[in-house]
Amino acid sequence: MLNLNVGILGHVDSGKTSLAKVLSHVASTAAFDKNPQSQERGITLDLGFSSFSIPMPDHLKLLTNSDVLQFTLVDCPGHASLIKTIIGGAQIIDFMILVIDAVKGIQTQTAECIVIGELTCDKMMVVLNKIDMIDEAKRTTALEKIKKKIYSTLQQTKFKNAPIVDVAVQPSANVNLKPIGLDKLIETLSNFSFVPSRNKDEPFLFAVDHCFGIKGQGTVMTGTVLQGKVAINDIIEVPHLQITRKVKSLQMFKRPIQTAIQGDRLGICVTQFDSSKMERSIISSPKLLSLAYCCLIQMNRIKYFKSKIKSKSNFHITIGHDTVMATITLFSSHESQTFNFANEYQYEEEFEQEEPEKLKYYFALLEFKHPVYVLSKTLLIGSKLDMDIHGNACRLAFWGNLLEFSDNKDYKAEFFPKLKIFKTKKKVGAIDRFINKKEIIVKNLFNKNSNVSNFLGLNIMLSTGELGKIESIFGQSTNGKVKVTFSDDLKEDTCLRLSKNKGRIVETEKNINVLLEFKKYIFDSTNKIIQ
Repeated sequence: MLNLNVGILGHVDSGKTSLAKVLSHVASTAAFDKNPQSQERGITLDLGFSSFSIPMPDHLKLLTNSDVLQFTLVDCPGHASLIKTIIGGAQIIDFMILVIDAVKGIQTQTAECIVIGELTCDKMMVVLNKIDMIDEAKRTTALEKIKKKIYSTLQQTKFKNAPIVDVAVQPSANVNLKPIGLDKLIETLSNFSFVPSRNKDEPFLFAVDHCFGIKGQGTVMTGTVLQGKVAINDIIEVPHLQITRKVKSLQMFKRPIQTAIQGDRLGICVTQFDSSKMERSIISSPKLLSLAYCCLIQMNRIKYFKSKIKSKSNFHITIGHDTVMATITLFSSHESQTFNFANEYQYEEEFEQEEPEKLKYYFALLEFKHPVYVLSKTLLIGSKLDMDIHGNACRLAFWGNLLEFSDNKDYKAEFFPKLKIFKTKKKVGAIDRFINKKEIIVKNLFNKNSNVSNFLGLNIMLSTGELGKIESIFGQSTNGKVKVTFSDDLKEDTCLRLSKNKGRIVETEKNINVLLEFKKYIFDSTNKIIQ
């Protein structure tokens, strides 16, 4: 059969789990809030998985050899405090269903779910739930009004043409106990379905969301194949434990299978493995993943994040099911959005979106508080999860794909020196003495503690436009004065202004300044100065 992974996302209490329940034919062991804590609190706390199947839609029959289309539903939590789980769940889906409460409309986590969807999938449909809670006499007008708002919001996203289906998956008793609009929803899902891209030739990568032991059989790891394929008797690795195990058996929603490919939801059974050592994680082909202590990404700011993104600040970084704190260092290029160690990059104090004609390409160095396992081109999402969860501000700040990383614990000595990230420095001095048309003495450009010899040979510019070069130290090395020479004669007007009072400069409001600009690499231990 053809399998599509469908994420069900939305604000807490919008009816996501109820929707999954009425649609599903088969449930996994973790579906429908079976977790005792979920039942106690009355909200979804973990990812839930279930499935249902329909005959292959006509528009897909010529594109696949399958007769059956299976929808694997990924029921994600909606509470603000569980956004890490939502992000992890969204990275294993092919498309998403956004559930919106017809009475409350778009809420804070609804907007965050749209952002997550934009980062992780290309297609979305909207389910407008709880329509039975609107007075029947006013329902048509009310639904038209809320749909207009939803379409207006989606015009700013990639989901401009997302279909909207009206439902009441769990109607109140005084209306009807049978779900409203379910047939229309399944029909829309059928028409909306597509054949996703699947690559079974890449190395095996599997996102584990639950792990448990079965007496007499072994340990079962349930999850989704992110890339490649797996078969019985294959050797797989648990990277964070540095162990390998042989695949004993495979099941897809309680059906034994021999092999599975990218996109399939399955349980992998292995032996001699303690299930208490794993919760959410990644397993893979041996030696596929690397432990990263820091990494580089091209940074893309999420437009709904209104707080500042500054160098040396800390953000939560989500990679698959893992979320870790990291300190960021920002840098940019006007030339290329492709990173190359051979290129120089400007250090940035803050991410500032400029006018289109001044567009910069921003990059970020992420230093993880704890090392994490990564794969090249992995999606990383940066968030401020310590923001007030009861506020109405978006906490998702930026995203990017992994470009480079260091697996060396001593990455500051091994990785940092390869980064040509510079700060632009400016010094302003004054002319102390006019010697002749090609020589002047400059003061106040350096303080007494500066090592002036490091600046010899650098170019300077007068505020009147002439270009010169720092030739030598003038007088005692502690006075900070230098001799500046010019290859061309100074302008006549400049000479007239400087030659007053026997070469000594008279302090006026029209003083001629001496400007020195240079660059220093922020990770260069030698403090080399360049222009």
